[in-house]
Amino acid sequence: MNTPLAILAAMLLIIPSCLLGQQTETNAVEVLVSDQMGAAIKEAQIVVVPQPENSPQKVKTDDHGRANLRLKAGEYKLSISAPGFTTATQTLTVSNRDAASATNQPVKVMLNAASSSFAGRYYASDLLVLVGDESGAPVELTIADFRALPHITIKVHNGHTNAEESYSGVLLETLLAKASAPVGKEFRKEALRTYLLASGTDGYSVLLSLAEVDSTFHAGQVIVADAREGQPLGRKGPFQLIVPGDSRPARWVHNLNSIKLQQAQ
Repeated sequence: MNTPLAILAAMLLIIPSCLLGQQTETNAVEVLVSDQMGAAIKEAQIVVVPQPENSPQKVKTDDHGRANLRLKAGEYKLSISAPGFTTATQTLTVSNRDAASATNQPVKVMLNAASSSFAGRYYASDLLVLVGDESGAPVELTIADFRALPHITIKVHNGHTNAEESYSGVLLETLLAKASAPVGKEFRKEALRTYLLASGTDGYSVLLSLAEVDSTFHAGQVIVADAREGQPLGRKGPFQLIVPGDSRPARWVHNLNSIKLQQAQ
């Protein structure tokens, strides 16, 4: 082999090894975001600095409060935020790991609720969370838990569709009793200043007074429905608030996932 060809062959052998040496393995990192009660926070926004290559600038958690990242070894700053919560910052050190390892490096982040009494909290979309007393833990109902509760069926007029509709679900009064709300015999005095903040997964919230819900005070049957015309709610479920008597269904919160008691001062 003449000299020029020998040099070319040597370069062809060296270049791939140089390129290989320049490649850096990334490590799997799983960020878990929850509130002070340990409930997962969906759609929490995570910003990583410095921004990883070939990665979106902002990453959001899924319905279970998880987000997966691929990061090279090094130190990063994480900024985590969600509606209704104060932003948290956290330093993350990613170490070199075996590329064949299937284990993610877990990072747990807890967000504190914002100071506003109307601050919303976001929970997994397949849960219905009842908050009756700030000193007690929220009551979390899964779809199976909800279906096991006593159901009733009501017929209501939907002002949007101008049609009579049938919904099946659980009386809101029954649900609030599970969260130690002052309903029934306990509905008196300060309870008359109590109201509910009902929120959907998209952050849409409405207010009802506790008097509208309590059967000893009001004849209306406000329910949380899980079926319409005998069928699951589909895109508007798994839970929907139904308030009979409203001329417009603006308080019929679809994708309902939290109900919190508040008291006017």
